[in-house]
Amino acid sequence: MERRQKSERYSNAARNRVLTVVSSGNVHGRSVVQTDEQMEAYQFKTVPGYEHTLIWLTAATPDLSKEQRFDRYPDTVVPGPGGTSLHFVTLPPGSVFADPSFDGQAAQDEALVRLRGLADHFEKEDPGMHKTNTVDYAVVYDGEIWLELDDRETLHLKRGDTVVQNGTRHAWRNRGTKSVTMIFFLNGATV
Repeated sequence: MERRQKSERYSNAARNRVLTVVSSGNVHGRSVVQTDEQMEAYQFKTVPGYEHTLIWLTAATPDLSKEQRFDRYPDTVVPGPGGTSLHFVTLPPGSVFADPSFDGQAAQDEALVRLRGLADHFEKEDPGMHKTNTVDYAVVYDGEIWLELDDRETLHLKRGDTVVQNGTRHAWRNRGTKSVTMIFFLNGATV
C-alpha cells in the first residue's frame, strides 16, 4: 500500500520528473523492489524545453541469472545487439529552433555529450534526421508530433499513437505550438 501511495504522489509531480521502479528477482529467488525513485529529467541548456531522461539501458542481451543494474550514465544510449534502452523525452516546438538566438552548433555539441551514440547519427545536412541499428518503439505520451521519413513523407501523430521503426531513416519534428512528450524503447539489432 505504501508504494501505491508514493506512486500516486509522484504522478502529480513536476513534468520533468519520472518515477522509476525497478524490480529484481535476486533476493533469495524472490522478486523485490530494487529501486523506487524519481528521476530528474536532463534539461538541455542550449534548447529551451528539450528534456531527456534515460530510464534504463542494457547494452547487450541481459543475463537474468545476474542482478541487473543501471548505476552510471553509459558511453552510448543506443544499445548493441540484444540490448535495450528506454527514454522519456520532451521536445519543444520547432519555433525554438527557428528563433534567431538559437545556436545550432552549441545544441549539437551538448547533444553529442548527453545523447552519446545517438546524436552522432544526426545528419549535418538535415538536422534531426538519423538512422540507428535498432528497432524503436515510439509512443506519443502527450501532445502531437510529425514523423518525417525519406522524401519528406510525413505522418502527423497524436497522443497514444505508436510507431515501430525498423532501423529506418527518420526525424521527429514538432510543428505544433506546444511541447510533446515521447517514450522511446530502443532494441539493439544487427544489420
